[in-house]
This record gives sequence, structure tokens and C-alpha cells, in this order.
Amino acid sequence: MGTVEPGQGFSVALRTATWSDHGDNEGSSYMSALIDGRLGRAEYAVLVAQLYHVYDLLEQAADRMAGDPVAAAFDFGDLRRREALQADLAFFYGPGWAERITPNNATERYCERLAEVCFDWAGGFVAHHYTRYLGDLSGGQYIARQVERSLGIDAGDDGVRFYRFPGKPKGYKDRYRSLLDAAPWDEREQARIIAEVKLAYRLNAEVTAELSRELRIEPAA
Repeated sequence: MGTVEPGQGFSVALRTATWSDHGDNEGSSYMSALIDGRLGRAEYAVLVAQLYHVYDLLEQAADRMAGDPVAAAFDFGDLRRREALQADLAFFYGPGWAERITPNNATERYCERLAEVCFDWAGGFVAHHYTRYLGDLSGGQYIARQVERSLGIDAGDDGVRFYRFPGKPKGYKDRYRSLLDAAPWDEREQARIIAEVKLAYRLNAEVTAELSRELRIEPAA
């Protein structure tokens, strides 16, 4: 599982080993409805609220890991999403947004795992950081275009700031993958990180699965 072949960097091994896992979230009824343009603003805002709890905790972990020689390198200032999410939440819920959002059960489980592994284990921090931010830079850009179109929000405006970065996504992704390849992790630690990434994808998929149930969103016909 996730063995790095000779001449192959860890970034490729990680992507290959978790390729099937990252599609779990995309297949949820909620995400299908979002991408198909079948959700309104209120229904989309609920996802933004859940993501805020995840990113708030993950970026608290980044602050805690700032002195770690490996983990700190992955915390690009441009990637941090908390302020963008706050702007989007204010757009959807108004200035009192903080009192109006609560994590669902799946988000609470997700955050519990972040608290367990991201504040004192560099590999655990990177596993969850990678899962979230590389996803934002990749499939998240497509989701942003669909949200803009279906909800009538202009690119770059509040409501979709979460998906907008000051630089080009490819530059961030190339730099991130270089850091993965250069990280001083042996084969055993790489296997632990791959397993944690797989778990992160499952936890993320559980969040949107619960949103599907809460909002009673059925699979597309």
C-alpha cells in the first residue's frame, strides 16, 4: 500500500495510493446536487459552515506546528482559508454568522480527529492539510465555477472567496509536491501518512453524506 518505487517521489505514491478514496465525496448526493446546480444559497451555505469548523481547527494546528521543521514548510500563508470562509459566511448569514452555524455530527468527528493528530504529529498535520488544500486547488476550482453559475455569484465576490487564491493553483501544487518529495519520512512513516490521508477523505465524505440526509437530497434520477 503506497510503496514508493525507485525513482518515484512520495507525492506520486501518495496520489496513486489515495486516488480511489478522494472520489468518495464527489459521489455524494449533496455534491452531485451542488455540481449540477440543484442547490440554493441556503443549502450551499450549510457546507460553508461545516468547512469553517474544519479549517478553523486545522489552521489552529498550523499555528501550533509553526516551530516544526517539516510541518511548518507546508503552511503557505496564501493557502489559509479561515478569513475567506468568514467573508463567505458573513455573505450568507449576515454579521451574526458565528452564532448561527453549528457543526453536524460528522463534522464533529472530523474535528475530533484533527485535534488528535494535527497538533503534535507532523505527518498527521500534513496528511489532513494535503487532503484539504490540494483538493481546494484542484477539484475545488471546478466546484467554484459551478457555484458561481448556479447561485449567480461573480467570481471573486463574497460567497466564493473560499475557492479563490492570490496565485495560480499550479504553482502552489508544484511547490507542495516538491515538499512532499523532500520530506524526511521513511517508508513506515509514509505508510502512516497514506493511511491518514485515506481516513481524511472518508471523514470529509461523511460530512457531505450527512448533509445529504439532513437536507433530504436524493440522488439524481
